[in-house]
Amino acid sequence: MTEEEMRKRLEILKVEHRDLDVAIEALMTASAGDQLQIARLKKRKLRLKDQIAQIEDYLIPDIIA
Repeated sequence: MTEEEMRKRLEILKVEHRDLDVAIEALMTASAGDQLQIARLKKRKLRLKDQIAQIEDYLIPDIIA
């Protein structure tokens, strides 16, 4: 995967992460929020966060000062 493809993938993951945040909030405020569905969405959101961190670590190397 080229660096440009990784940057595009990173943006897609970030958008999906934000969308999940909105969906989770909507389900939590609904009076009959499905706890199982909320838990699944939260797990998906955590996986996305891990993928985002992995790509960012690759694109932005640590600089030891």
